[in-house]
Amino acid sequence: MPSSARSRLRSPPAQPTTRASHDGLFAGMGSASVNGAGLPRSAPQPPYARVKQYLKDALEAGRWAPGAQMPSEAELVAQFGVSRMTVHRALRELQDAGLITRLQGVGTFAAQLNRVSSTLTINDIQEEIHKRGHRHDASVHLKRAEAAPAALAQRLGLAPGDTVFHTLIVHHEHGVALQCEDRYVNPACAPHYLDVDFTQVTPTHYLLDVAPLWEAHVAIESALPTAQEAKLLGIQRTDPCLIVVRGTVSRGVPVTLARLVHPGSRYTLESQFRP
Repeated sequence: MPSSARSRLRSPPAQPTTRASHDGLFAGMGSASVNGAGLPRSAPQPPYARVKQYLKDALEAGRWAPGAQMPSEAELVAQFGVSRMTVHRALRELQDAGLITRLQGVGTFAAQLNRVSSTLTINDIQEEIHKRGHRHDASVHLKRAEAAPAALAQRLGLAPGDTVFHTLIVHHEHGVALQCEDRYVNPACAPHYLDVDFTQVTPTHYLLDVAPLWEAHVAIESALPTAQEAKLLGIQRTDPCLIVVRGTVSRGVPVTLARLVHPGSRYTLESQFRP
């Protein structure tokens, strides 16, 4: 059941934002859980999960090009020595995730990569604002390479001290600060990330282009902003915010970890569900 979520500006008056020096926002991420955004875990798997993981790993490795036909249910039953029901469940879950296409009486095919991002519905705040007919502006407060601390390195599949790209950007709708985006990026997935003009294109848009999305892990909470976030958003430290921590993975490699902070009085998270 695919779903989508989008922002909505709720407070009309603009409030001035002030530039603040970076004060270690990764510490603000410490309590948020982003399952799977770090190194892969090993655990016993039921039969259907073994079949599913085998096919998913092969898709990520490019064994079948988008649109190419994959092994049939009968071939997978013989290969893994499991029941047809087991194979059927593995294929159904891969289809639900948008990774494969199944045509009755024809076979199973690797899905186009753009269908994966469509199913996961990672939204671009710039596109959301433009769809409302409003003006989007972005102010870049930080854009640099840093040495990754241990906790961040683990989430991005890096070694402590490895280089990580870091940006801090505030997105505005009609001059009103709507989102503070604190983002870390794995350089191996986007080596030219720091060369991008993020006043013209958002990190989300750029990363979806250079690192096709396979997995996304999201944690959402209502909490108070850090001192720096409050200054950048033009709000009080006591103003509640909607905070989204999102990690994404492309072809089995962690791409980015982002903390997205939205003033609760200006932002509504909406979902649409379609059977």
